[in-house]
Amino acid sequence: MRSLRLSALLALGLTTASCSILHRSKSAPVVETVRTANSPTPPTAARDLADVMATDLQLTPDQTARVRTILTSTVEQANAAKSKFPAQSPQLLAEQKRINITSQKELQQVLGPAKFKQLQVNRRKMAAEMQQRQK
Repeated sequence: MRSLRLSALLALGLTTASCSILHRSKSAPVVETVRTANSPTPPTAARDLADVMATDLQLTPDQTARVRTILTSTVEQANAAKSKFPAQSPQLLAEQKRINITSQKELQQVLGPAKFKQLQVNRRKMAAEMQQRQK
């Protein structure tokens, strides 16, 4: 059940992805990012989520760097799974679950029990902050 909680945060912050829509303006085209569940996750999502976690959880620079490494690996693995398996397939869902469980265990080791619990409590707030960064 805990993996589902973290999965929700990671899914919102990391496993969503983008495609571009061009809009014409007088000076130059403007590109807007539109997120879909089946597109690759941008690498910046890991950095952004690590920054939000660092602020909200008051992480040390070492913890922040280690969290960023874990989240970057999670994004890379999630993108590889998305390219390997069909969208919404049982294989993709199983692989995403495995990736999130592994990521959760690694984050728990880096953060320790108190900050990991705080991460679980603040996941909705962090998800909202991630949405604001993506606008």
